[in-house]
Amino acid sequence: MTKARNNPTRPVVAVGAVVFKDDKILLIRRGKAPKAGEWSLPGGAQELCETVKEAVLREVKEETGLTVALTGLLDVVDFIEAEEENMPSFHYTLIDYGAEYVAGTLKADSDAADARFFLLEEALALPLWSETKRIIELAAERRQI
Repeated sequence: MTKARNNPTRPVVAVGAVVFKDDKILLIRRGKAPKAGEWSLPGGAQELCETVKEAVLREVKEETGLTVALTGLLDVVDFIEAEEENMPSFHYTLIDYGAEYVAGTLKADSDAADARFFLLEEALALPLWSETKRIIELAAERRQI
């Protein structure tokens, strides 16, 4: 069951992944709010009766067609976008994982308008949300690329 996630009464738990394939990082162009049209990590909301890890694997597959293997928890990030004080348009608790490409052909699908692999320098040169950049840098540091 899909619920509107804007103007929430409580935070939405969501997941994301920094997916590596060789020396490249997977990014998707968001197809809907928040941050529609911007490059971001593949991911989305956790579903009822789904573990966080299952949610990451499902969301990456839905948005990109790729199968990945998780390599570890990176960080938990808060995304709060408010039009008025204490009246959020969006409030997500984002749980981000590192991951490695396993199989599949890259194809933007589901909520993604586009999906591409970028070299680390190319990804970090994009106009990304500051927390997305930080998470990518953390994942690259842990992976030592």
